Amino acid sequence: MTKKNKKGHAGLIIFILILVLAIGGGTGFYFYQRQQPRKAVEQFLDSMKNMDFTTMESMIQSSDLSALDNADIRNAAYTDFFSEINKKMTYKITKNRFDIQNGTASVTAHITYIDGTNIYKATITEFLRQIVSNAYAGNQLTTEETQKKLASILNEQAKKVEKDVFSEADITYPVIKTDSGWKIVSLDDETVKIMSANFKSVEEEINNSLNNADSENSTANAPEATADDILNLTTEKFTIKYTKHVITKDFAGNPCIMVYYDYTNNSSSASSAMVDVSLKAYQHGEVCEAAIPENNDDAIDHYTAEIQPGQTVNVCQAFTLTDESDVTVQAQEAYSFDEDATAKQILKVK
Repeated sequence: MTKKNKKGHAGLIIFILILVLAIGGGTGFYFYQRQQPRKAVEQFLDSMKNMDFTTMESMIQSSDLSALDNADIRNAAYTDFFSEINKKMTYKITKNRFDIQNGTASVTAHITYIDGTNIYKATITEFLRQIVSNAYAGNQLTTEETQKKLASILNEQAKKVEKDVFSEADITYPVIKTDSGWKIVSLDDETVKIMSANFKSVEEEINNSLNNADSENSTANAPEATADDILNLTTEKFTIKYTKHVITKDFAGNPCIMVYYDYTNNSSSASSAMVDVSLKAYQHGEVCEAAIPENNDDAIDHYTAEIQPGQTVNVCQAFTLTDESDVTVQAQEAYSFDEDATAKQILKVK
């Protein structure tokens, strides 16, 4: 090979090397850029798990996290609860649609998170029981004390989380390249839902439950009972067993029915039939109003008295009567979402 040919051959090799490096460099640059939206979403999701609001805010183009406040997620009273819930979240990036020319991407994450529906139901039930118990005991709680009580019950329930309360969701995050790096365009409703364990607002749900309870009390449908039905019911909180009923008069001389039953406290703390049991009486499909009998009876006082776990006491509740037709009574756990846990019985007036 001549000297000239050798020089030409070396030049070709150098050209090819430069071309390869240029192509490789361009490809490397593309793949590097492609990973940035993914990493931004991963950083955002990690900050969700850690309740790191500063990082979350920095990863959102609008820096707007106000939706978290609407769900009480940044309320200091519930920090322990939401921290316990969110640290159990897991995720996997499944898609990354990258547009290098426009500096945009759509990154999809498959997220497994805690669905707190049952947690909130149990919390609200226990919260309302304790609030009613305090009220009848003459203990007036401040707003701060009430909030602390609710937060404490939430924390207790969060520790009881089981595998079957996990749900899954796929969220596609629009991501955009900015002067300060890749950012998620805005905080979406689905992300807030996941962080709040599928709950709108802790305190809003409490208010809704109270309103629903009032609505149900005023519009309750009369139950259908048979001659074989007995007013016996056992729940985690209590057991009640019908003992008798008596027809008498109220303090104004109007007819009323006194319903007696044994109440056993099955819980781990002191409670009462008044707090645990919701007993309603019906005549002609209409709810009977509560009555005050003309004669005093210790069983009526037992209805409001707290008893210790495992104890049993005979209690009485009285209801007005419109005539001498049969009365249907129905019992269930007070402030409970379990509509199947009920007992009913037809009581003869004459």
